[in-house]
Amino acid sequence: MAVERLWLIRHGESEGNVAASRAEHDGSPVIALDTRDSDVELSPVGVEQATALRAWVDSLDVPVDEYWVSPYWRARQTLALALGDRPTSVPTLIDERLRDRELGILDLLTTRGVQELHPEEAARRRHLGKFYHRPPGGESWADVTLRLRSFLGERLDASPATVLVVAHDAVIMLVLYVLLRMTEAELLAFSASHTVRNASVTELVRTDDGWKLATFSSVDHLAAEGADITVHSGGDDVHHA
Repeated sequence: MAVERLWLIRHGESEGNVAASRAEHDGSPVIALDTRDSDVELSPVGVEQATALRAWVDSLDVPVDEYWVSPYWRARQTLALALGDRPTSVPTLIDERLRDRELGILDLLTTRGVQELHPEEAARRRHLGKFYHRPPGGESWADVTLRLRSFLGERLDASPATVLVVAHDAVIMLVLYVLLRMTEAELLAFSASHTVRNASVTELVRTDDGWKLATFSSVDHLAAEGADITVHSGGDDVHHA
């Protein structure tokens, strides 16, 4: 067995997304959120978006053979709502290597908060760049890549043909980095001009020449179901759950 198609879905809009965007808009240094990152729920809009995924799942021309999902509640909630009440024998793999990037001492800080409270980290980030900067107690993109390489190396040749993954924007972006064999410069250029939108679908297909990107961050299913389309792009130095 080997995976031939990956559908990568970002969770619906979360309460953390809403709180982070509000704090940035208000110029607050701190994001008002007292929930542990792994326990953050979907917002009402996120619930609507995840529910709208059901029609997309129903429309698939091939069956899903396996689900992979981040252990964080907003991702598991998205998958549950997308599947609805349908009976299924399809196995679901929950793996902590698919969790969101950890930001350590910069967690729950806005861009202004990082500049005011940890200017030395802002300077380090400018020097090291987005890919290699690791906040104290947190992870760099390179760190997330290492755990994804571990997970993908274990699963891609052991799982069946078609897999649906529900995770986070950084995870999806870095899966592309690994499977499309991007360089650091290519990844940074791609991420600067592309955003993984909430409840969006990204599709990767394995060919004789390696993995190819078939669709990136499609939200056509949300528009068709009348669900709001939200961006909430992950920041360089701030927490966007």
